[in-house]
Amino acid sequence: MVRPLPIVRNEKMNLLIIIFIIAFSVTCFFFGKSQIKKIASINQFKPKALPHFYGFYLSLWCALPALLIVLLWTIFEPFIVKYFIISSLEQTSSENSEQLNLAYQKIKSFYLGTFGGSAPDAIKIGAAKYASFISIAQNAKIVLILTTVIGFLLIAFKKIKNNIHAREGVELIFKIVLIVSSVIAILTTAGIIFSLLLESIKFFSQINFFDFLFGLEWSPQKAFVRDASVALTAEQSKELGKAFGAIPLFAGTGFIALIAMSVAVPIGLFSAIYLAEYASPTLRKFGKPVIEILAGIPTVVYGFFAALTVGPLIKGVGDTFGLEVSSESALAAGLVMGVMIIPFVSSLSDDVINAVPQSLREGSYALGATKSETIRQVVLPAALPGIIGSILLAISRAIGETMIVVMAAGLAANLTINPLDSTTTITTQIVMILVGDQEFTSAKTQAAFALGLTLFAVTLILNFIALRVVNKYREKYD
Repeated sequence: MVRPLPIVRNEKMNLLIIIFIIAFSVTCFFFGKSQIKKIASINQFKPKALPHFYGFYLSLWCALPALLIVLLWTIFEPFIVKYFIISSLEQTSSENSEQLNLAYQKIKSFYLGTFGGSAPDAIKIGAAKYASFISIAQNAKIVLILTTVIGFLLIAFKKIKNNIHAREGVELIFKIVLIVSSVIAILTTAGIIFSLLLESIKFFSQINFFDFLFGLEWSPQKAFVRDASVALTAEQSKELGKAFGAIPLFAGTGFIALIAMSVAVPIGLFSAIYLAEYASPTLRKFGKPVIEILAGIPTVVYGFFAALTVGPLIKGVGDTFGLEVSSESALAAGLVMGVMIIPFVSSLSDDVINAVPQSLREGSYALGATKSETIRQVVLPAALPGIIGSILLAISRAIGETMIVVMAAGLAANLTINPLDSTTTITTQIVMILVGDQEFTSAKTQAAFALGLTLFAVTLILNFIALRVVNKYREKYD
């Protein structure tokens, strides 16, 4: 469907603007680098910094304000355009806010060409206004960015002509960027924690905390069976609480992670020891990248491999020996997941083993120890903090994996320690709960946040334990 006005889409416009800003800033770098030499030779003074710092100074002053405008404009433009469109609709209609929002979505869909069926005249008129506002916003954005780039270019060039200390200016800009990045990271973490806490509190106001933490049945779909508008009796509330017992999910997550770590830790650690201590430089040069390729394979590919190859293979072998094997088993998911996280153990352990000072090895050899004894008694204890860190990272990766479990282990929340049975994990249930349109006032949806908070707490405890172990052993070799 043809849009009312043939203008460039915002995504393409932003991409073109960013390319222009980057290209112009690169040009400013070389311009500033060359100009300071000419200015210094004409005015007979020695620059207070190396020429490339003046180039960086000019480039950053041109690029950063313009990129900030693009970012803020991209964030706030949809809200401003929506405000003007809805304001124009309010003048010609007496509909409530929900109906106006629905009309706005139809107008936007017609503008984007995704509106199905024939659109009424009101939608077409609204789409024309929407296109007009977008066109005005794009033109204003281009003018503002060009003005900003030129203005800051003149200001920065004037400072360069005055022979400012460009290195200090560049370092100050980078310091500000680093501070802002750190604040954003901290605020993001705080936002995640508070969002989990807020929704989890709502969940635990309906479901008893101990029923959730120690319950043996997980069937959150029962929350949709009843009428949400009808208040629950005490007996119904108690029965509903029993449907959110998370023990099967905790057991399934830990069980599959245990199988995965049983594969990843021995293979990863032994391969790291071999590559670091025994392999020739040529073999190490090619062996380590080949192992690290495993980390670059998409998890959905591992999921297909587990579901189509490993799962049927385990079932076929089990049937041969008369064992009852589920078509989706924890063993299949755990084995493939273990292969996937081998590089997390191998690569990091290899790095920390190589970081052990050669003087420790030479001292051990001087005392008459063999190579294997040196590795067991000296190298591995010295590298233990890093090895524990790699194992912790692998455990976190195993606990957080979703796709392989969905495709290979199933979705049934079975409380079992039989690796040939199907089971599920916390992350898989979070995904299944939040798929599609959900009512966030329902206990079923809020259960996902309670599971996320539990997973966050478990990861925090693991990090705390690992930090204590690392600090204990690091003191021996500092």
